[in-house]
Amino acid sequence: MEERKKVLIITYYWPPSGGSGVQRWLKFTKYLMDFGWEPVIYTPDNPEFMATDNTLEAEIPQGVQVIRREIVEPYSLYKILTGKKGKSIKPGFITGGGSGAGSVPFKERFSLFIRSNLFIPDPKCMWIGPSAGFLKKYLRENPVDAIVSTGPPHSMHLIAKRVAKSTGIPWIADFRDPWTKMYNFKYMKYSAPVRFIHSLLEKRVVTNASAVLTVTSTIAGELQEVRDLSNIVFAKKRLSKVEVITNGFDHADFPDIPAELDKEFSITYTGLFVKTQNPAVLWKVLGEKVKADSSFASALKIRLIGHSDGAIHDDIHSNGLWENLEQFDYMSHDKITGIQRSSQILLLGGGMEPESKGILTGKFFEYLAARRPILGFGPKGGDMDIALTECEAGEMFAYSDEKGCREWIEKRYSEFLAGRVEPVSGNIEQYSRKFLTGRLADMLDRVVQ
Repeated sequence: MEERKKVLIITYYWPPSGGSGVQRWLKFTKYLMDFGWEPVIYTPDNPEFMATDNTLEAEIPQGVQVIRREIVEPYSLYKILTGKKGKSIKPGFITGGGSGAGSVPFKERFSLFIRSNLFIPDPKCMWIGPSAGFLKKYLRENPVDAIVSTGPPHSMHLIAKRVAKSTGIPWIADFRDPWTKMYNFKYMKYSAPVRFIHSLLEKRVVTNASAVLTVTSTIAGELQEVRDLSNIVFAKKRLSKVEVITNGFDHADFPDIPAELDKEFSITYTGLFVKTQNPAVLWKVLGEKVKADSSFASALKIRLIGHSDGAIHDDIHSNGLWENLEQFDYMSHDKITGIQRSSQILLLGGGMEPESKGILTGKFFEYLAARRPILGFGPKGGDMDIALTECEAGEMFAYSDEKGCREWIEKRYSEFLAGRVEPVSGNIEQYSRKFLTGRLADMLDRVVQ
């Protein structure tokens, strides 16, 4: 039997960390050995978790080496400054109620300015030097065939860049989200010199990596433009084209046994729900129907699982839907997939910002696997809209499309009254985690050849 090649994966998110950031490389790791690659994981020992999910540790294949090293982060100072000592740090660039920057307390705004301008490219930056030093020594005694870094946080790429330069090992930089083109980049209170530094660091990562990988065609196009404009002389092993391997779903998370649907007309959102994803027209449509139809008011359940911005709660409340809301701060992944399968409708937010056109969230693929109709809001013609249409799994509406949203809800509610909201049955096999891991293994093979 041919000996497996080894790949070092540098990632901030790893079980018992919960949330969407951990899923991509946990699932790749789960199936890589089936394709001739043995993963070695490098991750922090004491990261600032946005959520904990101990059930995910069972998905790490037996025998996979996980190297955990202590990380120093500035969050202790942040917690003291904002009075959040003892609490976990919520994800997102601004938290709290209200829809305007003026509603954010001064301590929060000051903390954001410090975080943005002193910790470059992110609060994990103090881990770059110690990690690079450790890994250079480790790899002399424990060689690998390739290195992968996955960001955000983009400090992981800077660790890999130093290690790859020192060792000559081929390196793939994986972007789960954009860097300077990320929708929230403009809200981070960066000074002009710091914005320039981010652009420079991004360019150095994109142009020095042996290969660049990302999750959507839009992000790939943005990174390809950075890569093509570089005048750096590249090594022979470099793959010039930015490649796309989307996120996906794992069949093992979705049993073949049909789920029992909710008795209520349930609309479920899972994951981080920020105010730039707030579907205000949906809350308006639902609120008006609740007031006009007491039967609908009794049947409607709005279920939010994960951290939701206060602006979203405000809109739900102001439209008279508070009694219909069921909110969970966090839930283990196995429970979430069960609820996704039993919900009548799944709600998806693609973001209002123009930059959101290239976002294809991890939960989108889980929604596909759940086979429940998807009500999406986001840029028409974006990656998520295209994929949703191709899979015949639902419909994407502009955030201003009240008429379209109303008609869609009326159709689904008519189905509900007739017995059930019909499931979707489009072709989704191209997004299975095992199939996607096969594509990753092929890319790794080409990088090391």
